[in-house]
Amino acid sequence: MITVQRVAKAAGKHLTKAALRVRKAMGARRIRYCPACGTAVVGFYRYGDNGEWGCPECNASPRERLMNWLIGEGQLSVPTDGAVLHMAPNEASLVKRFSQVADYVPADLDPARYTVPAMQRVDLMALADEGRFDLFYASHVMEHVPDDAAVLRNIYRALKPGGEAWLIVPLWDKPTEDGSFDMPPRERERRFGQWDHVRQYGLDFADRIRAAGFDLEEIDAASVDPDVRHFQALDDRLFRARKPDGAAAR
Repeated sequence: MITVQRVAKAAGKHLTKAALRVRKAMGARRIRYCPACGTAVVGFYRYGDNGEWGCPECNASPRERLMNWLIGEGQLSVPTDGAVLHMAPNEASLVKRFSQVADYVPADLDPARYTVPAMQRVDLMALADEGRFDLFYASHVMEHVPDDAAVLRNIYRALKPGGEAWLIVPLWDKPTEDGSFDMPPRERERRFGQWDHVRQYGLDFADRIRAAGFDLEEIDAASVDPDVRHFQALDDRLFRARKPDGAAAR
């Protein structure tokens, strides 16, 4: 659905991306760095309210760069001998990392939208796997599901004991506000920032994760050294949920 908000975001993206190409062609110094593609860049382009959102070389978002930095620094570990369920695999750098594992499942409710090989159709509302995955990764997915409590329980059941769910969602500084797909798309866009979102999360998302049985660690880009954070334009917050060792399915 085309909306004024989407058009404005796209215009800002293309204008600032073009400006970066001009600066690069004119020999501007590459004084920033993208950990997703490992490239020195002139700067990052705007998208929406974030003036340093995208990498001009690989289009990695701030959250994709944060995930690559955390993995590169050893704060997160990809289970290379295990199984990974990667929902909505838009991030090329993470597809590359996760596809090296023994059992990689890239998936979406509408897999035809993706060019990732071996895409599978997975409806998180009906996820029936039990104790299969070592890692579940979903970035900006949970705000699309009709019942996030049910989905969190399904993710918990699908993980092996000790398995982790890495979750990133859009956040605001108020409590979570829920809606539904019964609301008109333009009303969802007005309230939740995008027409296909059915809620806007606050930091109390953590309470919903714990209610599903997970242990939880929150990793905020704001905790990264300011110089490193600026150099790589890192942003967002990771909710690192862990199914306790020896835990049964819920």
